[in-house]
Amino acid sequence: MDTLDAIILGIIQGLTEFLPVSSSGHLELGKAILGDNSVQEESLLFTVVLHFATALSTIVVFRKDIWEIISGLLQFKWNEEGRFSAKIIISMLPAVFVGLFFEKQLESFFGGNVKFVGFMLIITAVLLYFADKAKDTDKKVSFGNAFLVGISQAIAMLPGISRSGATISTSVLLGVDKSKAARFSFLMVVPLIFGKIAKDLMSGELNFDGENNMAMGAGFIAAFVAGLGACTWMITLVRKSKLSYFAIYCLIVGLIAIIYGFTNP
Repeated sequence: MDTLDAIILGIIQGLTEFLPVSSSGHLELGKAILGDNSVQEESLLFTVVLHFATALSTIVVFRKDIWEIISGLLQFKWNEEGRFSAKIIISMLPAVFVGLFFEKQLESFFGGNVKFVGFMLIITAVLLYFADKAKDTDKKVSFGNAFLVGISQAIAMLPGISRSGATISTSVLLGVDKSKAARFSFLMVVPLIFGKIAKDLMSGELNFDGENNMAMGAGFIAAFVAGLGACTWMITLVRKSKLSYFAIYCLIVGLIAIIYGFTNP
C-alpha cells in the first residue's frame, strides 16, 4: 500500500469513526472512487491497525473516566463504576452475537455496493435529525437502555449506518443526557475493538509479514491524531445539539452515492 493512500485512509478512519457519518460507509465509497487496487480491500491487517489507532485515541480522551472505572472495579463492590461496567458489557452482547454467528453474511455487504451505502447513510441522516430535535435531560443510561443502544450498535455494523450516530441517537431518543450518551457511545466500542483484534490474532487471520510497515505506521499515526480531534469535537457538538449538520451531510452524500451507484453499475 502506498504511504499517501495509507495516510488518507487513516485520516478518513480517524475522523469518521467518531463523527456520525459512518467510517465503514466512507471507506466503501473510497474504494469505489479510488478503485480496489489503490485501496487494497483485502488488507485486513491495515483495517485492524486503523481501528486499533482510533481505540487508543478514545482511551486518551477518556483516560480519566477509564481510570475511575478501573479504580472503582478494583474495590470489588457494586458501586457506580461497577454498574457502569456492567452496562458496557450488556451493550456489547448484540454486536458480539452478530459478529460470532453472522460474520459471513455481514461481510457480503462490504463489496463496494455504493447504492446500499447511500441508502444506509440516509437512514443515519434521519436518526441524527430526530436526535437533534430531542429535548436535553440529565438522565443516565439504564441497564435496559444499554441493551437497546447495543442493538443499534450491532445494526451499525452495516456500512453506511454510523456507529456513533446510531448509538448516540438511540440514547438521546430514549431520554438520556446528550453528554452522557456521547460518553457511553465512545466507551462501549473500546472493548469490542480490542476483542476483535484479540480474536483475529488468536485465529491467525492477521499475518505480520513485515511488508508495508512504513505505510501502516503512517496510517496508524494519521488515524490516531484525527481520532483525537474528532472524538473531542464530537462531544462538544453533541452537547450543543449540532447533529443536524451531520444529518444534512449524510443525506447529501447518501443521495450522491445512490446516483453514482445507478450511473456506474
